[in-house]
Amino acid sequence: MSDLRELYQEVILEHSKRPRCFGSLEQPTCSADGRNPLCGDHLTLGVQVEGDVIRDIAFKGAGCAISTASASLMATAVKGKPRPEVEALFQRVHAMLTSPVDQPVDTEGLGKLKVFAGVREFPARVKCASLAWHTLKAALDGTGAASTE
Repeated sequence: MSDLRELYQEVILEHSKRPRCFGSLEQPTCSADGRNPLCGDHLTLGVQVEGDVIRDIAFKGAGCAISTASASLMATAVKGKPRPEVEALFQRVHAMLTSPVDQPVDTEGLGKLKVFAGVREFPARVKCASLAWHTLKAALDGTGAASTE
């Protein structure tokens, strides 16, 4: 677990200091605003969907290191992927974040997203890590807003 903790710290710091896909899209086909009132995190997510594929994605906002890193890693993970694959990835990440701490989690195939497996040990931080994912789901579902309340 020590290696995962070190990777966690390295990846979280890198993506929070230099987030990927940070900014705005000129013409998103869908968007949503996400808020975590507990921590104060907020983000606006723009997605450009062409057919059934996420062609481009960008976010802006402010939040803690976990929230920013999660949005950055999520955006890079879903860009170029078909919607069914993105929805399956959402389910896997959500299961990883919310599974009981005493049970093993399947991180196979999650790439760098597996660094968030340790977040489940800190229930208040789960909302920080999942905010971007819930905001993406709200954008794709057309609801326009997500909250971790």
